Amino acid sequence: MTPPIERTEVLVPGPAEALAALLDVPLPDIVEGLPLLWHWIYLLDRPAQRDLGADGHPTHGGIPEPPEPGRRRMFAGGQVRTLAPLRVGEPATRRTEVVDQQEKTGRTGRLTFVTVNHRITQRGILVIDERQDLVYRDAVATAAPAQSAELTEVPAAQDEWSVPITPTLLFRYSALTYNGHRIHYDRDYARDIEGYPGLVTHGPLQATVMAEAARARGHQAISGLVFDHRSVAPLFDNQGLVVRANSNADDSTTTTSVRDKYGRITAKGALSLAH
Repeated sequence: MTPPIERTEVLVPGPAEALAALLDVPLPDIVEGLPLLWHWIYLLDRPAQRDLGADGHPTHGGIPEPPEPGRRRMFAGGQVRTLAPLRVGEPATRRTEVVDQQEKTGRTGRLTFVTVNHRITQRGILVIDERQDLVYRDAVATAAPAQSAELTEVPAAQDEWSVPITPTLLFRYSALTYNGHRIHYDRDYARDIEGYPGLVTHGPLQATVMAEAARARGHQAISGLVFDHRSVAPLFDNQGLVVRANSNADDSTTTTSVRDKYGRITAKGALSLAH
């Protein structure tokens, strides 16, 4: 496995201001600490252009590296534990390493499951401990599935938040997170090479809006949280995005979900207090 990689930088306000504007959400007091999952726009890998593969992901030198050339990468989910505030205006260090890799066989053929650990420290203490689950599959040529004209749209309920998904939003989120994966902004590549019917809405973006829905319902804490999230099905730009967060009676646990405009669930999450 690739040795761990560390990156240190001073966290500046710009990325947080950009994310708040992108999602049309209130910008909190980021000097006191970033909201849940906002660390994803900081301490980013910035590989050289020559190190990128045809899909826009690095082929070597990063974490993780593809298990073989040409494998397709998918974001499956993970868990984030916030142990202390991550404060803007101060340096922070992220240490990244692969902690597990397993080979399996699924309906689409070979699958490689890779578990990556990110640990962010600030002021000499661990503030975020994160596990990310990634899946690599073989590159199999497929035709883009036809869209059914018989689906009925399900309007957003009073307790749901509808986020308009457009190519512009997906491009801006890719730029903000330095994500070069072409399925999110290159429609021809997504359709003709990877066989998708449209641009793919990022898994991390879906997780972020779930965390933001929980924040809007009162989960304002910036530390002492555990958020488990997972992708359930692909979500494409022409399918909309509707997010919901429901808390239990004592507000100690909140379940979240993302669905498309037809009611199909594409991501789920569970937010609780750390013990």
